[in-house]
Order: sequence, then structure tokens, then C-alpha cells
Amino acid sequence: MLKTVLVKDVCLGMYIHELKGAWIDHPFWRTHFVLKDPADLQKLQESPVREVVIDASLGLDLAPADIKPAPDSDKTITSTNEAPKPLPSSRKSKQVTFEEEQAQAAKIIASSRHEIESMFSDLRLGKTIAVNSVLPIVEEISESVTRNIHALVSLVRLKTIDDCTYMHSIAVCALMTALARALGLSEAEVRQAGLAGLMHDVGKAAIPLEILNKPGALSEQEFEVVRHHPRLGHHLLMEASITDPVTLDVCLHHHEKVDGSGYPEKLGADQISLFAKMGAVCDVYDAVTSTRPYKPAWEPGIALKRMASWEGHFDMNIFKAFVRSLGIYPIGTVVILKSGHLAVVVRQNSASLLKPVVKAFFSTKSKLHIPVDELDLSKGMDEIVGNESAETWGLGNIDHLWAISTK
Repeated sequence: MLKTVLVKDVCLGMYIHELKGAWIDHPFWRTHFVLKDPADLQKLQESPVREVVIDASLGLDLAPADIKPAPDSDKTITSTNEAPKPLPSSRKSKQVTFEEEQAQAAKIIASSRHEIESMFSDLRLGKTIAVNSVLPIVEEISESVTRNIHALVSLVRLKTIDDCTYMHSIAVCALMTALARALGLSEAEVRQAGLAGLMHDVGKAAIPLEILNKPGALSEQEFEVVRHHPRLGHHLLMEASITDPVTLDVCLHHHEKVDGSGYPEKLGADQISLFAKMGAVCDVYDAVTSTRPYKPAWEPGIALKRMASWEGHFDMNIFKAFVRSLGIYPIGTVVILKSGHLAVVVRQNSASLLKPVVKAFFSTKSKLHIPVDELDLSKGMDEIVGNESAETWGLGNIDHLWAISTK
């Protein structure tokens, strides 16, 4: 039996069926769960939410005098245009190591990929999407990034050409969440950034697959078709009643550049919002570090170096925060050491972005593989002298040195 309950009357053991009000105010990104954790109860009580709907058949009930009907409990919750209110952070996910988070991150990527693929398929069939159906994905991705920023962000780069569009949405969601926290944004804004990242490319559902998956470079005419995807995505979001201003803005403007040469509106730096500037950085980074039908992936460290040199493309303050969140040498980056060995970055050192933990695996002097040797560069065990590419040395795939499978 569904009943509307004032938040002040909620107690542990109740089954939460729905959180009333705008989704941006919700302290949880999921519904339909038993409230068991005292920290979750505190988070609910400190949030802007004033009422919830409980299912008394699945959890504790209230005394009859405290009950009132739940007239709209079956309606889909959608976002509003109200300004976001900062959410309290009464509980933070426990920080774990990269190795500890990898397995969980791989599971999140696999399940999220399926949901995003279904969402794009529905959009291609003309079906609409509800924001509350994708919020659990954003929640899981955000919590993984909070536990360890590098695990999911690194693993999601291991996409194939076939699942590039879906995995790109997951990657940008994770990168936006990490960047929002690096910029010190509120939890409400972190949530908006994550949702915007997940939904930023929905317009590609309206682009013919033969263009999206073309194995060669696009013709000018084909590229012009692709350039319409921000407006198409904005339209699809509006049709789905997803009216959150950040999600709409990032979808429409993530290809704008601060020098005014971007699209679709050629906005200048002062006309582009903070979130759209964030979206531009995150979108490009994942695109260039991923294998596409028409080009191989760039090494992460090389990608950051090249992006830093693109004058007029990004807001550099935002880009610098992005680099701080990932590290100058992100996990999976191939570097050449002073010893002449090639190594791959496997962990960051919080004390020095220039001295990560690496695994040396190849000698450029003998041009032979060497026994894999883990080195903590912060302890003076060797020194990075530059970025390198495994492909340049004909070494093939070296992901096994740092990543577990996401399949």
C-alpha cells in the first residue's frame, strides 16, 4: 500500500517508493529501496525534499494518524527549471585503491553500456526517455569516481569501435563528475554535470548509422549531417520533458569553442556556460583517447599535451582543473624513462603528478621486452623524460599491464 509520509516522520525500515518534488533536489538517485542506513536517513532529513511515498507492504508503516493519501505516486518525476539547491554531503564514499575499484568499475561499465544502448535504440525508434530511468546509471558512475577517480575513467577508454557511441556517454559522464568535483562544485551541480555528460550526445541517435560507423574520414556533406546532432539532441531531450537547464545546455553547446569558431551557434567565451565549457573538454578527451572507425586512439598523456596546445578551443582554467583531476600522466599512459625503458602508468602519486607508479616492460635500447618491473617514481627509482606510444614501437595492445577486462 502506497502512502505519502512527511520526511520528519520517516524512520529506518521503511520502503521508499518515491521521492516527491524535482529530481535535482533528491538526496538519492534511486527509488524503490528499504531505508536501512542512518546516514541515508540523515541525508534525507537534511535535503530539500519534504515528502516521500512509502510502500507499507514492503517495509515499516506509520501509525494511522500520520498517514495521508498518495495521489500522484505513479507519475514520472522529471526535472524542472528551478535553480539547483546544494545538497548536503552527510556521507562520502570510502576512498579505495585503483586495483580495489577496478572490478566494481568494470561491472558498472558493462551494465551501464547495456542501458545506454537500449536508450539509443529507443530514441531511434521514436520513443521518449524518462530522466529517472537514467539517474541510477549516473549515481553508480559518480560513486565509483568518488571511490577512485582513475578506475572507471581509465577502463571506459577500452571501448571497441562497435560500442563507441554508448561507452562515450559513460566516459563523459564520469569525466564530468570528476571535473565538477575538481572545480569544487556543489553536490547538486555534480549531479547535473553527470547527467549532462551522460545525455550530451543523444542527438547521435538521429544520425544515420552508416555515417556514425563509417570506417573512413567523413566527407564535408557527411560531417555537416553530424554537426546537427547538438540541435537534434536538444530537441529529443525537450520531447522527453527533460528540461534541466544544464543537461539541455551541455547537449546543445558542447562543441562550442572559446574563440567563437565552434558550433552550432559560434558562441564566444563569455557566452558559453561553465558546464558547456566542461563538456567540451570531457567530450574531446574521450574522443581522442578512443579508437574510432577512422583513427587510432591517442595515448592519454599525449592527448592532454596536444589539447593544451590548441589555442582558442578550451577554457584553460577548466582544462587545468581537468588535468589535475586525471593527473598529467593518466593511468594507461605510456612513457619513456631516463633509463630508456618504456613504461605504462598504473597508479598516481598524490604528492606529485609528475612521479606516478609505472610498470616498465620494454627496452628501447635493445628493442626487446623486459620482465615487467613496477617502479614508484616518487622514490627516485627512475624518471619520466616524455610521452611515448606503444604503437610507434610496434608493441600492440598493452592494456593487460594495467587494466582488467570490462566485458
